[in-house]
Amino acid sequence: MTEDGGSGAGRRLRQLTLRDRHEALGARFAPFAGWEMPLQYQGIVGEHHAVREGVGVFDVSHLGRALVQGSQAGPLLRSVTTFDVTGLVPGKAHYSLYCNEAGGIDDDVFVYRLAGERWAVVHNASNAEQDFDRLRSVFGDEASEITAETAMLAVQGPDALSLLSTVLGPAVEGLEMRSCVELDWDGGQVMFARTGYTGEDGGECVVGLAQAAALWDALIEGGASPAGLGARDTLRLEAALPLYGNDLDAETSPYDAGLGFAVTLDDGAPFTGRDALVEARGRPRTRRLAHLEARGRGVLRSGYAVHAPEGGDPVARLTSGSFSPSLRLGIGMAYLPVELAKTGARFDVDVRGRMLPVEVVRRPFYRKSRE
Repeated sequence: MTEDGGSGAGRRLRQLTLRDRHEALGARFAPFAGWEMPLQYQGIVGEHHAVREGVGVFDVSHLGRALVQGSQAGPLLRSVTTFDVTGLVPGKAHYSLYCNEAGGIDDDVFVYRLAGERWAVVHNASNAEQDFDRLRSVFGDEASEITAETAMLAVQGPDALSLLSTVLGPAVEGLEMRSCVELDWDGGQVMFARTGYTGEDGGECVVGLAQAAALWDALIEGGASPAGLGARDTLRLEAALPLYGNDLDAETSPYDAGLGFAVTLDDGAPFTGRDALVEARGRPRTRRLAHLEARGRGVLRSGYAVHAPEGGDPVARLTSGSFSPSLRLGIGMAYLPVELAKTGARFDVDVRGRMLPVEVVRRPFYRKSRE
């Protein structure tokens, strides 16, 4: 699933339906994209390891959720999204992008094809309003914004599917990656998708507010550890998954970000930004999102300057950075000049006045084989 940054400063923060559950579990809250969100419960590192080694549950109800429908829903979605979603059969989902006319990324989204000529779209929280306006501009009243009517829980980790099948039923077990299904549960309905934003197996559940607390409780009682946004960020960064607002923005081309797989051009269908993306695909790249591992003690952070070893002006700035609990070293991402973004290339990152050596590595940072 997608995620986004933003402090929410200066705005009245929206509260999660399950806030009391989080508070009872010791959550520390922080503003995030206009919402008051659990940052951590007992500690980011512990929550990170709980997901990597077992199963964790995140409340990601801040993400925008919309439904669109109608016999022309597929082609209409295609007109505003970069991926050819018309090729999805019911029960399948795919990552896609909203681009502007210049080919920059306005948001990254997940599109789910449901039964009965219905589709669900999940947006980043900071872009939810304008993203829904984009859908409404082509769907009119056939688009419904359902964020306030539902909650969304992400259940992630090597034991996630086992827990989910116990709680939701055996229909979960046979789902392939990027598949989705609607299930009757506790007198309501759960849309379950085998997707996530941690690099681990598992899935995400969109559930009505009347069933949200019961689902959260069942997952916790079944052994899931509550996990907050802090662990979600370290997990997604270890998996080298980009964060909108940090690694992606309206000035960034999908091709520079390594997201060409989310752009379909060969079907010839018109969509916002198509002409610019055709041109961009044909041009030699001048920069590339590179993945950097520290070769010394120190934590990499967004905004830190990246220098060539011989010194001089910065060649880039980190778009994301953190300490990796799994690898026990600093990791980060930056858009490097393409001629410099070679695996094994060495650079120095200015960490508060101290130069920390880093090396370009292949993505993702963390793999099971590295345990």
